[in-house]
Amino acid sequence: MILSYKIHTVTPYINWIYFFHAWGFQPRFAAIANIHGCDACRASWLTTFPEEERNKASEAMQLFKEANRMLDLLDRDYEVKTIFKLCKANSDGDNLIIEKEKDRFITFPLLRQQTPKRDGSPFLCLSDFIRPISSGIPDTIGAFASSIDADMEGLYEQDPYKHLLVQTLSDRLAEAATEKMHEYVRKEAWGYAKDENLGIADLLVEKYQGIRPAVGYPSLPDQSVNFLLDELLDMKQIGISLTENGAMYPHASVCGLMFSHPASEYFSVGKIGEDQLEDYARRRGKSIEEMCKFLAANLQ
Repeated sequence: MILSYKIHTVTPYINWIYFFHAWGFQPRFAAIANIHGCDACRASWLTTFPEEERNKASEAMQLFKEANRMLDLLDRDYEVKTIFKLCKANSDGDNLIIEKEKDRFITFPLLRQQTPKRDGSPFLCLSDFIRPISSGIPDTIGAFASSIDADMEGLYEQDPYKHLLVQTLSDRLAEAATEKMHEYVRKEAWGYAKDENLGIADLLVEKYQGIRPAVGYPSLPDQSVNFLLDELLDMKQIGISLTENGAMYPHASVCGLMFSHPASEYFSVGKIGEDQLEDYARRRGKSIEEMCKFLAANLQ
């Protein structure tokens, strides 16, 4: 299913902490996004900072003002699109077996934690949150992708400041559209959380049931699985193309999986051994050398 959002409809879902981080501001400065727009409220907000930080806070205030002006301009001509698909699925060890179409399946290999833990907790893999194939009962998994309008990538190329402003906002808009889409999926399309009643602040700190790991997250570090997601979603429908290495264009794009299990959680795969590297390469149908390129950060 494809959803198209006007920019003003996803702006409330922007996580401003990450926007300000991209501009070198610490999280506390992102609180300007929660302040009423009147001069008195903003002046009062400035006084909450020590004298030596007020110039920085003023810069954050100005940046937020300019970001919102830019959002208003972008809203006239551009949209953000998401695509998602809910599929029957089961786990088979560290693989997901996902039904692409009726009685047509793809195998989606995953990685499992391998570094010893002091507390003796289990070594997690995302497949743990999907019902095993041995149960004989199908489970459900979601796949998704979101992206800005590709034409936004070339805006203001002759103005470095505005160009960077659009870039950093674009990243946030793709994530914001994903957040809004995921809310719709949980409450309506999938419907496993029909009674969810969370404000946006709660959504941004993930108080909802389930998880939404994107490719590149510590639990899903292999960028090459973008090709598997493309098999499921046909991402060109929303303007996303993949390079030969699996990188997405437009750059302000995100894709991943959605899990509904109440106990599902985010985690980091961390370092893996040669044994798992060899096994994963075999399951991916790739050479060890090729997988080393995608998993460099996870190799011991």
